[in-house]
Amino acid sequence: MRRREFIAGLGGAAVWPVAVRAQQARMPVIGYVYPLSREARPEFLGAFHRGLAKTGFIEGRNVAIEYRWGDGNYDLLPSLLADLIRRQVDVIAAPSVAAGLLKATAPTVPIVFAVGADPVELGLAASLNRPGGNFTGSWALSAEVMAKRVQLLHELVPAAATFGFLVNQGYPNLAEIETKEAQFAAGALGLRLLVLNASSSSEIEVALKAMAEQRIGGFLVNTDPLLAAARAQVVAAAARFGLPAIFHLRDAVEGGGLMSYGANLLDAFRLVGEYTGRILRGEKPAEMPVERSTKIELIINLKTAKALGLTVPITLLGRADEVIE
Repeated sequence: MRRREFIAGLGGAAVWPVAVRAQQARMPVIGYVYPLSREARPEFLGAFHRGLAKTGFIEGRNVAIEYRWGDGNYDLLPSLLADLIRRQVDVIAAPSVAAGLLKATAPTVPIVFAVGADPVELGLAASLNRPGGNFTGSWALSAEVMAKRVQLLHELVPAAATFGFLVNQGYPNLAEIETKEAQFAAGALGLRLLVLNASSSSEIEVALKAMAEQRIGGFLVNTDPLLAAARAQVVAAAARFGLPAIFHLRDAVEGGGLMSYGANLLDAFRLVGEYTGRILRGEKPAEMPVERSTKIELIINLKTAKALGLTVPITLLGRADEVIE
């Protein structure tokens, strides 16, 4: 080898490790999209960070996070997702973002979701074991237990002929799926289902007042994030109008609601964080199985039942995971 070529080779060898170190030093960036405000459900964001930390990633230390908040306006979500894709983040965590919006973006960036209905049926995964694309995440079994919520409410108020269903129809896919499930279950029990839309605070009041005027026997609440965030208002209105209600989150019952039946969403958000970190470590979403909730909790508030003049059957109390007295 001639001397000039040898020296040039040494120069390249000296530069290469510096370039590699610079590349390795780049802090990965996560895009985090949520339909509500940052203040709406801080416990969910905390669960996401705990899952992320389990894989060794701490915000500001070895990972950056670009947050995008919908503030309850679902029309903003497509532009928020598009902005993160344009900024070329490494992975997008999109818990509670509607499947239709996720699919519409058609990105190549990995996306980790937390959905309440079957992600295969929603078109986010080819199968639960091998999603096959750039989506993976958590399935909280919310829509799939809607029929069970109808049955539980029927057990509590067996004389009722009509139930109400409070739903935000502005949330694509989930509203339609849950409405169909609730209507089918009500029909099987010989009940009429009154479906009323509510996508704002004022519409919640109008819908519950209409249910009271229709003398329904009780109502169910769609698992939409906006209605979940408005649980205090829904609980207060249900008490004011004397309406038994069943929710999907236990904190609604802890706040005075009558009954809830659903998965622990803190686990779902924790898993979103964990999966996000694993993707940053090099795993492919196409090969990461969608995790499904394994425990569904039944919570009953006896104080609220007494205030509504209801006697909770012993058989129902015996199946409850927790009874608030």
